[in-house]
Amino acid sequence: MKLLLLFSHSLTNEQIKDAKNSLKITEFISLPQDLQGRFSQVPAELESLDEFAKPFYEFIKASATKGDFVLVQGDFGLSYKLVEFCKRANLKPVYATTKRDVVIDEDGVKKSIFKHVKFREY
Repeated sequence: MKLLLLFSHSLTNEQIKDAKNSLKITEFISLPQDLQGRFSQVPAELESLDEFAKPFYEFIKASATKGDFVLVQGDFGLSYKLVEFCKRANLKPVYATTKRDVVIDEDGVKKSIFKHVKFREY
C-alpha cells in the first residue's frame, strides 16, 4: 500500500510509524521537486485552479493505484480539487490530525506543541 505525499512538510517519525501501522503503508511517494515547489506556492492571483491542478492529477494517476492513500494538506482550493480527484479515482485521500498541548517554559512563555494523533480520511 502506498501513501502519496501532497503537502508542504516532511512526515514526522510519529506520522511514518502511524501510517505504517494504521494504514499499512509500505511505500511513501513524495512529489517531484518541481511539483513540490508549485504545491507550496499556489498563486493567490489565479481566478481558477483548473489548469494549475493538472500536473498534480497526472502525478497521482502515474503514481497511485486503486486503494492507495494520498495525504493532501495545503492550499484549501487546490486540496479540495485534489481530494475530489482522488475520490473519483478510487483512492483514499487523508489528512493528518493533531492535538495541541500548551506548555509554559521556565521563563513563563507559553508554547504550543502539536502532536500527531492520526490520519483521517476526507
